Amino acid sequence: MPSVAFQTLGCKVNHYETEAIWQLFQNEGYERADFESTADVYVINTCTVTNTGDKKSRQVIRRAVRKNPNAVICVTGCYAQTSPAEIMAIPGVDIVVGTQDRTKMIPYIEQYKQERQPINGVSNIMKARVYEELEVPAFTDRTRASLKIQEGCNNFCTFCIIPWARGLMRSRDPEAVIEQAQKLVDAGYKEIVLTGIHTAGYGEDMKDYNFAKLLKDLDKKVHGLKRLRISSIEASQVTDEVIEAMKQSNTIVRHLHIPIQSASNTVLKRMRRKYTMQMFADRLEKLKKVLPGLAITSDVIVGFPGETEEEFQETYDFIAKHKFSELHVFPYSKRTGTPAARMEDQVPEEIKNERVHRLIELSNQLAKEYASQFEEEVLEVIPEEVYKEEPNSGLYVGYTDNYLKVKVQASEEMVGKLVKVKITKAGYPYNEGQFVRVIDNEISSKTAISS
Repeated sequence: MPSVAFQTLGCKVNHYETEAIWQLFQNEGYERADFESTADVYVINTCTVTNTGDKKSRQVIRRAVRKNPNAVICVTGCYAQTSPAEIMAIPGVDIVVGTQDRTKMIPYIEQYKQERQPINGVSNIMKARVYEELEVPAFTDRTRASLKIQEGCNNFCTFCIIPWARGLMRSRDPEAVIEQAQKLVDAGYKEIVLTGIHTAGYGEDMKDYNFAKLLKDLDKKVHGLKRLRISSIEASQVTDEVIEAMKQSNTIVRHLHIPIQSASNTVLKRMRRKYTMQMFADRLEKLKKVLPGLAITSDVIVGFPGETEEEFQETYDFIAKHKFSELHVFPYSKRTGTPAARMEDQVPEEIKNERVHRLIELSNQLAKEYASQFEEEVLEVIPEEVYKEEPNSGLYVGYTDNYLKVKVQASEEMVGKLVKVKITKAGYPYNEGQFVRVIDNEISSKTAISS
């Protein structure tokens, strides 16, 4: 039986696509090997969001070549799409496929075995107009299932290379989304995370259908789904119609990830973002009305070219005032090929780092404040894995619908199930919880008690 090993760099979409590529190999009779072992084929799914992403991708490719010089080395993903020639130039690389035509990977491998000639299968992504169907019936991770609903982005923010790596907005057929969601629920998943490159832009390329309609259809047509999470939504995509769909939904969780990047209108303009802070604030207020207790997490880029102390302070104050529940803070890093990399007034590293630390401190404080509102409340948790810091303690870690990370006494049978947990001690990064009961009918109450 031939074996294939995968290494995935970068975002959730890449992880989803690696699972989809694995399905293709599985159907051809391959077995999956660990990346650190010797395999017949190595697939490296690359990232190019930063220059460091490129560098890491090259390191991983070289590692695979060293593992088994006779293996077929196949490189795919965003870095493969933007720089196929750079990758083809690495000794030992046999096949390069970009961010589409993944279904051709196995035929290419067969072709390579016959001809022993390197194959560059990268085509012009800017011409792609149709969503590439990649089916994922199940995931290696058994608690949360990702469901990719769209591809590409039309925004062209000045710091971002992704439209060049992923092409323009393409939405997946609504029927296919509903059908796959139902398959995932039938396979036992309680939570589905809608994901994509510009997830809530879904439907912008369609007539008479949009993201809000998809949310309503998932709610109506998928039977047995307990939680629907949106991996990321832009402020400009939080329309009144989307808010209404969230209000009516029985499955959408009280957690939204809304990337802000900066809370200064002048910086947002230089970034070419599609919203102002007034609009962002207005959307947050509306969302908090329809989803009481809502957790808002966000991404922030600190030290964007030209960012003054005042502009940074605007960002800091806005985030503090609107009580975000957690931030992902990134110092701005130049991405070759983007307009921002050529801008004057690049901010010195030490100023960037100092600002990053200030925001991380704020984030930690806000996360604790947010969690403290739920002390003594009973929330629903899906245990995901053993608490790694004390593997023998019987503690498991899982998330509430509003994305609080909870450690609780549980058992292996409860992994992936919905469990009622009382938050006994709020904290960050972990909250402590006390097991109340299992909601799912799959476990008899007897097992729950004895465990």
